[in-house]
Amino acid sequence: MSETSARLLNLLSLLQTPREWPGSELAGRLGVTTRTIRRDIDRLRELGYPVHATMGAEGGYRLAAGAAMPPLLLDDDEAVAIAVGLRSAAGHTVEGIEEASVRALAKLEQVLPSRLRRRVGTLGTATVSLPSGDHPTVDPEHLTVLAAAITNQERLRFRYRAGAGDRSKRLVEPHRLVASGRRWYLVAYDNDREDWRIFRVDRLSEPFPTGVRTPPRTLPAADAGAYVRERMQGRATTHRVVATVYAPAAEVAAKLGGPAAGEVEPVDEASCRWHSTPDALEWLAVRLALLGHEFTVHEPPELAAYLRAMGGRASRAAGAAAGEEEGAAP
Repeated sequence: MSETSARLLNLLSLLQTPREWPGSELAGRLGVTTRTIRRDIDRLRELGYPVHATMGAEGGYRLAAGAAMPPLLLDDDEAVAIAVGLRSAAGHTVEGIEEASVRALAKLEQVLPSRLRRRVGTLGTATVSLPSGDHPTVDPEHLTVLAAAITNQERLRFRYRAGAGDRSKRLVEPHRLVASGRRWYLVAYDNDREDWRIFRVDRLSEPFPTGVRTPPRTLPAADAGAYVRERMQGRATTHRVVATVYAPAAEVAAKLGGPAAGEVEPVDEASCRWHSTPDALEWLAVRLALLGHEFTVHEPPELAAYLRAMGGRASRAAGAAAGEEEGAAP
């Protein structure tokens, strides 16, 4: 690398720190004159980096937001910190950023030097995160392999364990990763079965890309998320709930998570009616209970019966707990 190119990279690295850099300080850091700094700033601007300059004693140079994000320059500790953070986001679902975290992790790990890959791997094996509930765990390494194969439109082989315990080897054309709740699904075209399939990633092992590129196929749905939702609902009995909730419509809609949960229409200032999207009876009951307000279920009758049974169990459990507390030794 030429001296000028190396200096430009060092200058860009400094400018990516969110602060104003006086020209004299940049010159001192890089061992050049302020005139050289001005020329280097012009070169960066020609390359598309939006470097802003402000005049005066408190002025200097700073890298501003542009139309596109320029390549980031990270030191070793920063790269490791980002990789570990992305692994954490991939393994612990954060609504709206799950697949983006996996794609970013796949890109980052592809260019990490071997010494940094070892550091990231060491941190991963030495760190245990506290799980939230009895949910299946997904290996972040598997996610990055799947994400890379999706990006490269590359066929993938892996071993798969079905829900009934049957094991098989699969050859697929991966399409998308979908995160739903605490589970990850791979939507892919199964070459052996000549049809689209959904695979739970926690049941998948030994994934490896074959190196064979394939043209993209048209998914028989609007998008991968809709495809997974439709297939999952087709496998289980679902219901639509109609219930009056005695709270303002805006508050109820916010607690339900927005339009994806269904329609919330005001009845008056203090109550509203929820028309849900199809879902499992148990989950609908939990969602209503977690609203924290009084409600009346109009349909389906199965939900009203389920809530009565659930309420009875809760009352008996509370009564038993109170009895134990009264009989406890002082």
